[in-house]
Amino acid sequence: MKKALISVSDKTHIVEFAKGLHACGYQIISTGGTYALLKKENIDVIKIEDVTAFPEILDGRVKTLHPTIFAGLLALKDNLEHQDTLKNLNIDQIDLVCVNLYPFKETIAKENVTLQEAIENIDIGGPSMLRAACKNYQRVTVIHDVNDYELVLEEIQQYGDTLLETRLELAVKVFAYTSYYDSLITRYLSTFTNKDYYPKVFAYEKGQSLRYGENPHQKAYFLKNDDCLGYSIANSKQLHGKELSYNNLQDAQAALNIIEEFHGDIACVALKHTNPCGVALGSTVLEAYTKAYQSDPISIFGGIVAFNQTVDKDVAQKLHELFIEIVLAPEFTQEALDILTAKKNIRLMTYLPKCSGSYQKVTGLKGGLLVQDSDDVNCYDLTTVTHAQASKQELDDLLFAYKVCKHVKSNAIVIAKNLQTIGVGAGQMNRIQAASIALKQAGKLSMNAVLASDAFFPMDDTVQLASTYGIKAIMQPGGSIKDQDSIDQCNKHNIAMIFTKVRHFLH
Repeated sequence: MKKALISVSDKTHIVEFAKGLHACGYQIISTGGTYALLKKENIDVIKIEDVTAFPEILDGRVKTLHPTIFAGLLALKDNLEHQDTLKNLNIDQIDLVCVNLYPFKETIAKENVTLQEAIENIDIGGPSMLRAACKNYQRVTVIHDVNDYELVLEEIQQYGDTLLETRLELAVKVFAYTSYYDSLITRYLSTFTNKDYYPKVFAYEKGQSLRYGENPHQKAYFLKNDDCLGYSIANSKQLHGKELSYNNLQDAQAALNIIEEFHGDIACVALKHTNPCGVALGSTVLEAYTKAYQSDPISIFGGIVAFNQTVDKDVAQKLHELFIEIVLAPEFTQEALDILTAKKNIRLMTYLPKCSGSYQKVTGLKGGLLVQDSDDVNCYDLTTVTHAQASKQELDDLLFAYKVCKHVKSNAIVIAKNLQTIGVGAGQMNRIQAASIALKQAGKLSMNAVLASDAFFPMDDTVQLASTYGIKAIMQPGGSIKDQDSIDQCNKHNIAMIFTKVRHFLH
């Protein structure tokens, strides 16, 4: 008689699965709570102690860690020496293992969880059994995912056992599961040490398969972790519209990164290809949207719009007039939903508007990963280096523009006035070219506006160009060997210049 060992923390559908295995002639071995549940459901089940002839000890810390269990899992079917050993020691083979692990992730997510609580939810026997079964996948079926119960039962019913290719796929899936589980533990425990393990370990779980990547010929997936709770596309909820693509997800997160800068204000971000085409603050959500739209009414077409306040009927009516890919907001009124859901393809998404601090940014390279802390600096040691001083309004506009500039691909220049972007120069190979794009876009509106640059001016040509458009104040990090040339140009044209001493490159 074939034997199945079942020991699960998540007991979803486990009764149905166990009944199905029993109907297929499997003898079921189980532990603790799983045993009690199956017994209650009148399923013929054997306690693991009856197999090992050894009791659970140490408050359940040791129950499956026994040679009888692991020999039954690891013995090779076609190895005569292995089979003789089992026979001599009166050990039965175990043909199927169904185990999911202690809820470590859920435990550490609880508010005020203690270190001891977390440690007690580190599973030891479970991963050991899973890995042993995976190693012997040629004979043993291993399952951790509730969603695989049906497939396994169907194959056993049809073929008398699971197919070899299925067992291999399940084993790979389980190794990915235990790897993720161990990564969660490593990351959590490392926060209690002074060693820098945390940046070296990443724990991701598969969120979804995407239709394709940046282009139709590229495969793509969305992997999620729990690093960021607020302003995160990983924790957003889609209310309406078709499936999100790779590019949609990239753009949506870029929009949320910008809108988070203005937590506490009423803000709107319009974005295209990860660069903002319009950002504005307003006294109402409608005013913020109107100003963001007016910043670049051409580029917003087919883009993404993000809000940090509730979208109401008035804003929804304006959005309905345009082709927008995605609208992100903490919430939508029912009236707004009624208006916007009339469009079949627009995606409507809500997110958690809670600042969650620094996270780690990971970029894949051939053969490796680049890892860095997120660019969270938004407080600056401001130094005015010119004769002219920025007014209160100009300083507010400069800081607003500088926050936006942080999220514009380098080289980056942002022109702003009255807490509204009026020109954005993004991703250029030289700074004067980025400035030229931004200033031309702003046009006559640049008179008495301000300019922000993500990095220093290597020469004074950007200031010279800005002066011809009537720019009144400039904010940049400073630090060029030719800073004085730019300062002199500002003094010549009565432009205030403020150094932040913080660069915001974005590649």
